[in-house]
Amino acid sequence: MAELQGLPEEYRDMSLEELHREIRRMEQLIRLLKDKVELSEPRTSGPDTQDVDLHSTQKTETQTLPCRTNTARKEPGCTRSLKVQEYKRYGRQMIMPEVGLSGQLALKKARVLIVGLGGLGSPAAAYLAAAGIGTIGLVDGDKVELSNLHRQIIHTADNEGMEKVDSARKFLHSLNKEIKLVAHPYHLSSKNAVETLEEYDVVLDCTDRPATRYLVSDAAVIAKIPLVHGSALQTEGQLMVLNNPPIATASKKKGPCYRCIWPKPPPPQSILTCGEGGILGPVVGVIGVLMAMETMKILLPALRTNADESTRKGTPFLLYSAYLNPSFKSVTMRGARENCLACTTMANGRTLKNYGYDTFCGLSCPVNILPPDERMEPKAYRSISPTSGPAPILVDVRENTQYNICHIENSINIPWSTIREDPADAFQSMNKHIQHNGSSQVPCEICFICRFGNDSQLAVRRFREQQQKDSGLKFTCKGDIRGGLKAWREQVDPEFPDY
Repeated sequence: MAELQGLPEEYRDMSLEELHREIRRMEQLIRLLKDKVELSEPRTSGPDTQDVDLHSTQKTETQTLPCRTNTARKEPGCTRSLKVQEYKRYGRQMIMPEVGLSGQLALKKARVLIVGLGGLGSPAAAYLAAAGIGTIGLVDGDKVELSNLHRQIIHTADNEGMEKVDSARKFLHSLNKEIKLVAHPYHLSSKNAVETLEEYDVVLDCTDRPATRYLVSDAAVIAKIPLVHGSALQTEGQLMVLNNPPIATASKKKGPCYRCIWPKPPPPQSILTCGEGGILGPVVGVIGVLMAMETMKILLPALRTNADESTRKGTPFLLYSAYLNPSFKSVTMRGARENCLACTTMANGRTLKNYGYDTFCGLSCPVNILPPDERMEPKAYRSISPTSGPAPILVDVRENTQYNICHIENSINIPWSTIREDPADAFQSMNKHIQHNGSSQVPCEICFICRFGNDSQLAVRRFREQQQKDSGLKFTCKGDIRGGLKAWREQVDPEFPDY
């Protein structure tokens, strides 16, 4: 075909979808090259002039102010201008040499995606919106819950039950009506992640599930955009900038992805979420604010140059602890791995649709360590008749702090952490407790319970192992309560506190 003359062979057999992806990749590369040229060109200093023209004959949507210029040449990026009110809104950051007018225009042109609008995403979104990021995409499939509000500061009690993306848009628009907000009211999956990320310049991973972290990172590699990763739990947090730069150049290697740093996911039973382990609001707020800062460093040419210099020796991994002194520690991590699945196979194939992330992370089904005959439903435990003998003693394996918040009457507390570290001592303490309380059933039966039905299974398994070593235990184990206290509240006592 005559119209294809000069087109390289590798593009001729591409599908329409593949061609669109390649166009977006090239557009991003051109933007990076333009930024490099602008930073490399010498600047001539001179007196500033500021001519305000509110009656321009040029056809525009809104009244604008012309760019500030130097006597020798215009500041890079000054072919576009801001609205009158934007000069006032962003003035305090524009007067900084690290930003300037060209930097503010770069922010206005930028498209940033925030995945997860919880404790990390809330402060990150607020500061990026306030800074004037032109387009912010908001990804979350959850609704606002009362338990979110102590740390997820863009949501309010009035919005309880509202989709998080709608609640976030409401707050962010009240903060800055000059920006565009794009709602993605769904959870990312291997079917939609790449298509969603390809529309943006940077992505922030503000999620708390390992499977989602691998998914977002892999999609960022394929979409060829930098990833700002953060996480927080209890009193600690961490921060990394990954896949930056997303494309190798003559002077810089491609940045590592999440899979480069952690090729294998942690065991599923070792994962704690904020709902299980707890979180201090300011801790997750600190990391979220730093994620916004790292995003601006990627987008602002002057800050990006300084950041590039600091990462030449490796990828910084920032650790934060509320109770350590100093609170921050930075560790240099490895670079991109040559045999990384995401950076090689996935990047070349440009698809995630056949990859099972939950299976990879061991989350394809709920944790079921015990056989069915060793698991008791809460309503079955509650319905045990006194005529058939006493019910097994409930052993609550939550930490003492949680046990003191609320617990089932007549249960005893032996934390799983104590059982895990020293099972012999833990079960001997249980022996003494049962003897002290004078159980009429010898040997008596026990049944483990926890918050969600996971740690209780581990406690049963550890008890079985210890029972083979110690014949002096004065009790036998019935198993555990399936679903833990969450199921107890659903099946037995709706008034049991939900925290």
